[in-house]
Amino acid sequence: MRRRSDLYLRTVSHYAMSAENALALLERLHAHGVDACVGGGWSVDALLGKQTRDHSDLDLWVPAAHLDPLFVAFGEAGVDRIFPWPGDRPWNFVLHDGVRLRVDLHLYESLPDGSLHYGSVVDGDAFPAEALAGHGFIAGTAVRCESAEWAVRWHTGYPARDVDRHDVPLLCRKFGIPLPESFEPCVP
Repeated sequence: MRRRSDLYLRTVSHYAMSAENALALLERLHAHGVDACVGGGWSVDALLGKQTRDHSDLDLWVPAAHLDPLFVAFGEAGVDRIFPWPGDRPWNFVLHDGVRLRVDLHLYESLPDGSLHYGSVVDGDAFPAEALAGHGFIAGTAVRCESAEWAVRWHTGYPARDVDRHDVPLLCRKFGIPLPESFEPCVP
């Protein structure tokens, strides 16, 4: 999965996604029949059962077929602007409210074999539905989120950011997942 660069994160540092805001958006999506799965940093904290750091956005995995009701739900919440960024694609883009709320959308489609497809027809990725079958808690409220193993996997394959160096060891420790090589401390 493509990750936003550090420059991107610094450029929009005024955005903040509190637990209360994340839950309010998830509740609104649920009311509109959108099957949203929490991803990214909030998924990590949901799996850990507590907030361990501040979050600038809410990553969401959503079936592409639910995009229309998602737009209605987010429009009602004022999250109705696209935040253009080089490299955005129709299956991965950011919506925001122009003030403080930002949502990084990851759209997928279910394949006949039960797996999920993310990305273009030419070079997209398929992954098991279990990747989005995790369960955790945000501020005491149960949410569906990425599974721990996949949350770790999706934090690798690119140069680790400070938030990745924070999140990955916590998940690995709690769930007994081997720490990826790129996160091993350097030994002189």
